[in-house]
Amino acid sequence: MSHEFIALMMFSTMMLMLMTGQRVFGAIGFVAVVSALLLWGTGGSELGFSAAMKLMKWYPLLTLPLFIFMGYILSESRIADDLYKMFHVWMGPLNGGLAVGTIGLMVLISAMNGLSVAGMAIGATIALPELLRRGYDKQMVTGVIQAGSSLGILVPPSVVLVLYAMIARQPVGQLWLAGVFPGLMMAGLFVLYIAIRCWLQPHLGPALPPEERDVPMAEKLRLLLAGILPLAIFGVMMVPFVNGWTSLVESSAIGALTAMLAAIVRGRMTRQVFETTVRQTLSISCMFMWIILAALCFGAVFDGLGAVKAIEGFFLDRLGLGPWEILILMQLSYLLMGTFLDDTAMLVIVAPLYVPLVGALGFDLIWYGILYTITCQIAYMTPPFGYNLFLMRAMAPPEISLGDIYRSIIPFVLVMIVGLALVTIFPQIAMWLPNYVYGR
Repeated sequence: MSHEFIALMMFSTMMLMLMTGQRVFGAIGFVAVVSALLLWGTGGSELGFSAAMKLMKWYPLLTLPLFIFMGYILSESRIADDLYKMFHVWMGPLNGGLAVGTIGLMVLISAMNGLSVAGMAIGATIALPELLRRGYDKQMVTGVIQAGSSLGILVPPSVVLVLYAMIARQPVGQLWLAGVFPGLMMAGLFVLYIAIRCWLQPHLGPALPPEERDVPMAEKLRLLLAGILPLAIFGVMMVPFVNGWTSLVESSAIGALTAMLAAIVRGRMTRQVFETTVRQTLSISCMFMWIILAALCFGAVFDGLGAVKAIEGFFLDRLGLGPWEILILMQLSYLLMGTFLDDTAMLVIVAPLYVPLVGALGFDLIWYGILYTITCQIAYMTPPFGYNLFLMRAMAPPEISLGDIYRSIIPFVLVMIVGLALVTIFPQIAMWLPNYVYGR
């Protein structure tokens, strides 16, 4: 039996298990361990042990629970509510202003949490009812919340980029810095689209009535200070890291501690908030660690089979494709898989194949990590089974149908494709900041 056929059987078995609803780490780990035992006998059992040791020794992984803890502290203590009130007051007088403010809210939530699910939950529970109550078009607002929540996997501290860093063996700090400008650019493109669309069609996003805009300046300033608090926490965390005063792990600890102190000072650190935060942090951290462990096992088997070299030879020698053509095919395959898998599943399934091939083709793996993440953002919202579509369906009120949700994301997907094209054509959008910080 050829190595290529064994690799194809492994991949097919794993996909079949995922389609039957098995947990991602269970399906990937099971296929990896069984394949190792069948191929190399009892010696194959060392693969799982080696992967576990490699995972436990990876020091930057400590950032994962610390950043998740920070995000849930800020979320559970309702500091996100203060953010939305600030945007409500300051952006409400503009056509589409509340939708623009929602994008701003999502950017800040992303900088707090690093997970798209958190942004979706906060946007659907805080922003969506307010926007609908004020006469915003339902397709417009559902598209805004889905697009804005997708920024959580691009704007640092992105948990998905931590996972990519582990699998691709790249520095987490460089990946996070590489995501800053593309994330802000994507948010800016969303804001530009909303502003132009609501300027041309004011009924889609009407301005607040005069009686709601008549807020005393003292109240506006108070809300501004409350809304700036998450930015201050992010600055306290990232400035020492960018200047080289602290390591990435130390900065994540500073962020978690600062967020906890902010909640205590605001009088919102209750026993319930702390208990919920710790439970959620443990749950999500353990989930990601199991996924990374399974991915490392799967990748080790693939390396042993030489499957990466076989795929490289297939694309370059048999099909005669150039590096850019292969890269585009990879991105298209992510879009296809994104219709029925989430971002972590996509990464651990194909990273053992794609990442070495991308390096062999001469592309920068930091830059490719950003391309992968933006493609995941698009795949998250691509029908028929985009992950964000069903999250929105679960959280949206009954008057918003699945058809409304599908139609709402079309313009935002087109905007994200423009953003992906810009980062592909101009790699320095992603690479300037990490090159500047790490090149000093």
